[in-house]
Parts: sequence; structure tokens; C-alpha cells
Amino acid sequence: MHVVADTTALVEDGVLAPEQALEIETRSRDVMIKLAVNAILCFGIIAATAGFIFWLANAVAVSITGVLMLVLGLLILAKGAEAYRMFGNSAILIGAGMLMGGASIELVDKYEQLAGWIMTPAGAFVTILGVWRWRSGALSAAFVLGAVILMGLSMHLIGIELLVMQHQIGSPLRNLILLYYAMAVATIGWMIDVRLVTALAIVPFAQMLETGTAYFHAAYVFYSPEPTLTIVQMIALITACLWGARKTADRDARHLRILAVLGFIVANLCALVGSLWGDVVGETIWGPGRYSDGYPDWESYRAAREAFRDQALTIPDGVYAILWAVVLAAVIIWSARHSQRGLFNAGLTFAAIHGYTQMFESFADQPLAYLLGGLAAIPLAWGVWRLNQRMRAHPS
Repeated sequence: MHVVADTTALVEDGVLAPEQALEIETRSRDVMIKLAVNAILCFGIIAATAGFIFWLANAVAVSITGVLMLVLGLLILAKGAEAYRMFGNSAILIGAGMLMGGASIELVDKYEQLAGWIMTPAGAFVTILGVWRWRSGALSAAFVLGAVILMGLSMHLIGIELLVMQHQIGSPLRNLILLYYAMAVATIGWMIDVRLVTALAIVPFAQMLETGTAYFHAAYVFYSPEPTLTIVQMIALITACLWGARKTADRDARHLRILAVLGFIVANLCALVGSLWGDVVGETIWGPGRYSDGYPDWESYRAAREAFRDQALTIPDGVYAILWAVVLAAVIIWSARHSQRGLFNAGLTFAAIHGYTQMFESFADQPLAYLLGGLAAIPLAWGVWRLNQRMRAHPS
């Protein structure tokens, strides 16, 4: 469990010696500097790679330049001093990015029908080779190897997506493919120990029940036409992650906790949809669907939708709003007791969003609702405070 502490106050209270507080602050600063350096380095490598590819705009020139950058980077790592390793790593990554990125762009641009069939196995080969080198202990340049693995994985997944679009693959195979995306991204993120990569797994996972709408200019990843079912899906993810975080080492638990927090965020976004419009459970999955495709006319589609709604489980928006508020209160209290800071912060954030939304949607002209809600909060806060006092007196 990571703890946020005021080192100045701890020194003044005699809990820590000044030297201990200085050591804690120094280590914290080192972690932040490392994050800053890696962020700047990643941005520079991506920008330089893309700039080279589009500036040269020729497959042969890009390939030759990529190979030269690879060779230059390897020479720097082999012959250069330790202080220059960052330049060698950067050159290798730019070279690898030019080769894989340039090849992918060339395939998509000029050989669209073959692009997916080539990129899928090629990306898988690079990923598997990188994973094998990683697992075999070849970590002299872990940053480089991890980045190459991510490049290969990106190429592989983009290749699959090209095939999905090319052959217009739909449910249920489409749902399984999205699950594969999520598992692949989460696994690689955990292996190379980069939580940002692990966090990205929530995007395809949240799409599994068609929880997004896409247009030619935008994609709303977390808009849900099936809020209840998606909430159930996210509860399963949160439960599994929190249970796993208690059973595993801290290194692995950090990845599980970040997925739990993101699952909680997606669930709350779905709850926001339900609190505004309610939900007819299953209408877009086993019901008539979201669009009138497959029906002879709009009237037939509307009749099928009305018939489904007459016998389906329907949750009104008011019920959704009340249940969401109760669950948020429970999560805030539970996460505070168990020091789950991510869930606690997310819970408070969505409680504010929920209150603000309902203030305009439901209770703008109902002052009695504010009065009752405010009075109910006082004994609730007192009860939580008393519970914490008991826990301090009896930690077991």
C-alpha cells in the first residue's frame, strides 16, 4: 500500500528524523524525474520517427535510413560511454520505428488488400521474439526491448483490425477479438511493467458489448447503449482485480489496481447514461438492435422495439439515479477504510458529477430534496467518523 505523508509534519511530531524525511523526499523526486525523462524521450522518439517517415516519403529511403539508425544505435551502445546510452537507445528505437512504421504505412497505402494479412503475422513475430528475449533475461536495454515489443504488438493489432474492417466481421466473433485486444495489451503492459500500457486495455474491454459509437471523424469510446450490462461487466473486472491485488506482490498489484480504477470509471460513465435516460436491458444485444438495418421499413423496426420493451427488464432513470448515489456512498466509505485512494478519488469525482447533473435534471425546483439530502449526510459522516475511531482503537 502506497501512503501519502506530510514529511514536514512527521518530523515536527518526532515520528521521523530529518535524515529519514530527506531520504523519502529524495526517492520521491527521483521517481518523478525518471517519469519526466521517459515521457520526454518517448515523445521525441515518436515525433522523430514520424517526421523521418513522412519527410523522406519513400519506402527505400525510409528503410535505408532506418537500418542506418539501428546500426548507429548499436555502435553507441557497444562503444560509447554510459552517459551516451540514452542516445544509442533513441537511435535504435527511431530505426526500428521507421522500419515497422514505414512498412505499415506503405502496405496500407499501396497494398490495402494485403496489408492486414502481412501486418498481423509480422507484428506477432516481432512481439513474440521480443517477449522471448525479455523472458530469457536479455535486459541490457530494457527500455528499448519493451518499446520494440509495443511496436510489434501495435502492428499486430492494427493488422487484425484491418482484416476485421475489410471482411466486416461482426458479433460474436467481433466481441471475442476485442477481448483478445484487451488481454494482449494488459499482458504486455504487466510484463514490461508500464501501467500506462496496462491502462489502455480498458478501451477494447469496454467496447466488448458495443459500448461505443463511431463516426467518420470521432469515436466516443465510453458511451454505452447497454449501461446495465456494461456495469455488470465492469463489476466483474473490479472484483477480480481487487481480489488479485490482495493475493499478489505489489509490482503486480499496481497493474490490477489501475485496471480496477478504470473499470470503476467506465461503470460510472455508464451509470451516468442510465441516470439520464434509464435502460432497457439487452435491447441492442438480443433485442431489435440499435438501428433499423435488417427490417423492411422504419415502422417494422419500431414495432419490434416496442414489443421487446413491453416484456424486457426496464430500469427508469430515477431508480438508476438513486441506486448510483447509494453505491457511490458505499464505495467512498469502503475505499477510505481500505486505503484504495484511486477508487476513493474517482468515487468523490463522480459523486460531484452525479450531484451536479441531478441538480439540473431532477431537483432544480425541489428545495426539499436539498434539505433532506443535506440532513442525511450529517449522520452518515458521523457514522463513518465513529467507525474510523473504533478501527484505530482496535486495528485487528
